[in-house]
Amino acid sequence: MAIDLDRCQGCRACVEACKIENNTPSAVFWMYVFRLEEGTYPDTSISFLPRPCQHCHNPPCVKVCPTGARFHRDDGIVLTDFDRCIGCRYCEVACPYGVNFFNWRKPEQAFADYQLKMDDPDLAAVTGGLIPPYRNPDLDELQGDEQRRTAGSAHYKGVVEKCTFCVQRVEKGLDPACVVTCPVEALVFGDLEDPNSPVSTYLRGRDQFKLLEELGTDPSVIYVGGTPPTPDAREIERPMTGVGNANA
Repeated sequence: MAIDLDRCQGCRACVEACKIENNTPSAVFWMYVFRLEEGTYPDTSISFLPRPCQHCHNPPCVKVCPTGARFHRDDGIVLTDFDRCIGCRYCEVACPYGVNFFNWRKPEQAFADYQLKMDDPDLAAVTGGLIPPYRNPDLDELQGDEQRRTAGSAHYKGVVEKCTFCVQRVEKGLDPACVVTCPVEALVFGDLEDPNSPVSTYLRGRDQFKLLEELGTDPSVIYVGGTPPTPDAREIERPMTGVGNANA
């Protein structure tokens, strides 16, 4: 994935698209957009930094998983097998990007909360009493040649989840939801090993950087049109709990 920081305007449409497509639990953001402020008043600047899972080629989360639940596919996507995950959260500790989330509740509890909120009279006046679907049936499908439950599915209690690059869409030849939703086309997805792919063409001849690449993780998310955040960068405005969340 290529992310153009010159184009990103911080609208967070990618955040909402991710939550709707993957039905993530309350306050869980597989795609997150940092709003960063640098400098000292009055000479300050604000920038935006979208951060999905980096799907590293040398992923520390895979190395520490004691059961092989976290694995690296041949196509570069890093996924979690929910049937093998024991919830030890080693991957969460090992990841330098903070993209892992432990699922504390059963999906039935989340659905009950969701249905209760959708029954609110104020919402019913807008929706006409219709309740949007809670489950995406594509998430229940087994993915890849390994035929593992990896796309998030019902968000089982006691396992760790993260961005999957919308593997349920990639398996169908589609781009991740965040990519197709971005109104300014700041996100580009494709095969980095194919020199003629959209993402390779987009990156050609442009200055690039990767997040924390000095750690040797070799991320497959590449940023253009900006520079890495400095140590003085401060995150501001973090009121994102429940944005576009079917469970919130």
